[in-house]
Amino acid sequence: MPVPTVVLVDDDAVIREAVAMLLDTAGLRCRTHDSAESFLASWHPDEAGCLLLDICMPGMGGEALHQELRRRADGRPVIYMSAYGDVPTTVRAMQTGAMDFLTKPVNGAELVERVREALERDRQIRQRLSLRREFQDRLARLTERERDILDRALAGHSSKEIGQALGVSFRTVEAHRSHILLKTGVRSLLELAGLAEEAGVTLRAPGGAGEGPASA
Repeated sequence: MPVPTVVLVDDDAVIREAVAMLLDTAGLRCRTHDSAESFLASWHPDEAGCLLLDICMPGMGGEALHQELRRRADGRPVIYMSAYGDVPTTVRAMQTGAMDFLTKPVNGAELVERVREALERDRQIRQRLSLRREFQDRLARLTERERDILDRALAGHSSKEIGQALGVSFRTVEAHRSHILLKTGVRSLLELAGLAEEAGVTLRAPGGAGEGPASA
């Protein structure tokens, strides 16, 4: 996993220096920008971490920057900071998907705690996406017939029932099941179903049939 970076976007030089020093003391990597435009100029889609955004800045403010990042499918957790923490602004921030809203002057211990929570959330999200990509790569190794048999088996159908439905022998279905396990690197279809759940991938039976218990 990449080393996470806390990105602070704030036009106040004093705030940038103080927060950067605080996070550095806490052992956290931090990069600062004095404007949203400066940050977007160096934006990278795969950067891990979280964002600390000042609400009110010359040019593009924190909320507009957050909207632009959402448009770019940047899912890093966002923490807003502002000296003007009125209720409507806070509510709006939460509605746009911000993780938290901190009012300046920000308590140092609270900021570090919130940042650590945001970094952990980002780590979990990226881990889930990595598992999903890995699982999809495993499924891509299967032939169309193997995927058909896999879906039917995970819907609870026995090899005999699958063979009857597809017009093939029991032995042929069992051979395909063995190939499925070999190609996906698991010991049983139950284990494969567990990996699918962990990766957040829903496996369904062909033709939209309901899901059932996995058959090992």
